[in-house]
Amino acid sequence: MNQVDQYISSFPADIQKILNKVRQLALSAHPDTKEAMKYNMPTYVLKKNIFHFAANKNHLGIYPTPAPIEHFKEELKGFQTSKGAIQFPYNETIPYDLIARILEFQVKRMTV
Repeated sequence: MNQVDQYISSFPADIQKILNKVRQLALSAHPDTKEAMKYNMPTYVLKKNIFHFAANKNHLGIYPTPAPIEHFKEELKGFQTSKGAIQFPYNETIPYDLIARILEFQVKRMTV
């Protein structure tokens, strides 16, 4: 069991399901994407870090760097954001399609 598996398995089953879905989106974003643990979070690397995520008490946190947060700011209205973080509350539907587009945006930035 690797570190990301250990991280995900440390949460309740309903949260594990969310984390595993986000993990699969990140790993499928580009064939050369590498998975690691950095800052105690699952991290996805393509030349540079493109994406981190973390389970928090009441929300899924994703940390995709500032550029995609600015790019998708209209779609992120209604979610708590900061310069480098987005919070998706567990009591709302997790927008996996938006997360996938954020990852796609990051991949394009790293592969130009």
